Formats: sequence, structure tokens, C-alpha cells
Amino acid sequence: MSSDPNRSEQIEGFLGKASWDRAHIDWFEQDASTRRYARLTQPGGETAILMDAPRIEDDPCTPDMTPAQRQAKGWNAMTRLAASRVDAFVLIADHLRQAGLRAPQIFAHDADIGLAILEDFGEKREFARLIEQGMEEVPLYTRAAQDLAKLHRAETPNTLSNGTDQWPILEFDHVALGANADLFADWFHVYDDTARMTDADRARWEQVRDNLIEQAVAFPREFTLRDYHAENLLWLPDEQVGLLDFQDAVLGWDAWDMAMLTQDARREVSNEAADKAIHTYLTETGKEEAEFRERLAVIGTLNALRIAGVFARLMKRDGKPRYETFMPRQKLMLARNLEHPSAAEMRAFVADIAPSMMETLR
Repeated sequence: MSSDPNRSEQIEGFLGKASWDRAHIDWFEQDASTRRYARLTQPGGETAILMDAPRIEDDPCTPDMTPAQRQAKGWNAMTRLAASRVDAFVLIADHLRQAGLRAPQIFAHDADIGLAILEDFGEKREFARLIEQGMEEVPLYTRAAQDLAKLHRAETPNTLSNGTDQWPILEFDHVALGANADLFADWFHVYDDTARMTDADRARWEQVRDNLIEQAVAFPREFTLRDYHAENLLWLPDEQVGLLDFQDAVLGWDAWDMAMLTQDARREVSNEAADKAIHTYLTETGKEEAEFRERLAVIGTLNALRIAGVFARLMKRDGKPRYETFMPRQKLMLARNLEHPSAAEMRAFVADIAPSMMETLR
């Protein structure tokens, strides 16, 4: 359990109230977030997942915060991340299930202390792991696209509530998009010796970035899960797609989730699987392809800039060289998005200050 005796007491008390105090606790390897998870196994064999997500000082954004207040509050408020809040996870899970998707059932939770007992979806069911083991890729991506279409056909509320907890679904706005995209401007030239970012380049970047964001915020909005990719999607025994890590959902765009799915930063998605997912989504929603492709290019560019910046920072600031493995694909994803006419201004900028980026297309 936790090395903090106070936290251990909170967990023991929570499990007792939920009638899981006799369960064996098997903690999973810690991930990169402030959350940690354990499998609970009752004497009779029933299992569940304990989510330990204590509240942190860097609380998330509230609807009335100004940009200056968000900047002062920290990264989560700036980018409208949920800061591992249990109430966000619980309420968004409820919304997803009501929309017909397979988010885990919540058996018990305490939002104040940051604990929840979740349905156990089982081990090693992530799309990424199953595909590595030989499972066909196209059916998985097709089903993921069908579920995304199902979600976007459902009504998107401004606020989620269960009578006790409330959680706003905030817009993925200029401030959040700008802060994320700036990771590219801050870090890519540090990673790539052939790139540059002079003061003049930075001033030009801010104008080009803002112009691209203006295009994005003019697009129709959709409930956006934000991290909809093969590491967070599970293939369940009943052939449904189980969802993980959705507490950061925002009012964003259909193209953000599709970019996360088909332009995956960590694994090669075949053209066949990507095209099938996109066409399935368009068929299920009745959306027009050319307009969607434009959204995918603009939103995909903003997302790819963010991820390239994150990977560069992880390598140069945090000393994690393994992310070099992912950078060639990420550069290719960005370059492909930049080929669309709607991203022409950003393409010209990137080709000028980071010429190696566009060379990936050759």
C-alpha cells in the first residue's frame, strides 16, 4: 500500500465502507500520472479495480476563470485537464455509458479523498497489445470509430451531475490549444540541432499558431475524449470497446479524437485501418468527407505539434531517450497534416524553422 500512513488509513476506511475490506490488494506498476491502481480480489474470487487519485494543489479550471487566473493556477487549469479528479472520472463514465459506450461501472467512490472502486476489465486487453499479438487491426479500429460516432450522436451537456457531484464540460479553447501547441515552439529546436527558434521566429510562430487556432475554434464542437488511442482502448470478451482515461474530456472536435486514434503517436496505424475508421465514422454520422478532412488536418496539426513538443521535452529535459523511438512517426504525422491546404501557413513556418520535419515525406 501507500508509504503514507494517513493515505493507507483512508484507503482502509474507504474499502471498509464499500465492503471490500477483506479483498487482497495487488498494486499495479505506477504509471506516469498522479493516479495509481490496484486489483482487488475478494475471498470468493470477485475482482475490481481500486483507483487511488488523491487531489492535488494544481486544481483544474473552473468555467469562470480568466486566462490570467488559469495561468497563475497552473498547467491543468491552462489546458483544462481534470487533474486526476475522481468526480470527473465518475461523472464522465456515467455519461459514456448512457451514450451506449463501455466505460467501467463505478461500484463506490469518494471524490473528496480521491478513491474509487471500478469494474475490472481484465489484463492485457489494450488494442495495442492485442495487435502486437497478431489480432487483426481493421476490425478494432472500425469498432472504435463506430463508438465514436455513437458518442457524437448523443447530446452533449454543459454540466454532468449525479445529484452529489458536478463536473463542467469546458471548451477546448484558445488558451488550452495555445499552451499545448507552444510545447513545439519551446522544445523542438532544443531536440533537433537543425531547427531554430529565434525571437523573430517566435513572434512569427505566435501569429501563425493563433491563425491556425482561429480555424479550429470555428469548427463545430463535439464531446471529445481527448486520449482516444490504442493504449486506452480495450477489446472486451463481449466484443465491445472498453474505455480508459477519459476524465479529461472537453467540448472539442470530432477530429481530435479521430486524430488520436488514426495518427497514433506510439504505434504504426496502417492506411487501411485509418481509412476504414474514418469512412466508418462518416457513414455512421452522415458527415461530409471534405469538411471532415479539413478538420482532421487543422486539428491534427495542432495535436501533432503538441505531441512532438512533449516528446522533445521528455528527451531533452527529462532524460527519457526511449521517446526517440516515437519521434520519426510523429514527425511524419505532422508533415502529412501540413500537406492540407488549410494548414499551408503553418507548413511554411515549419518548413522554414525545422526543415527536417518536411523531409520525412520524401
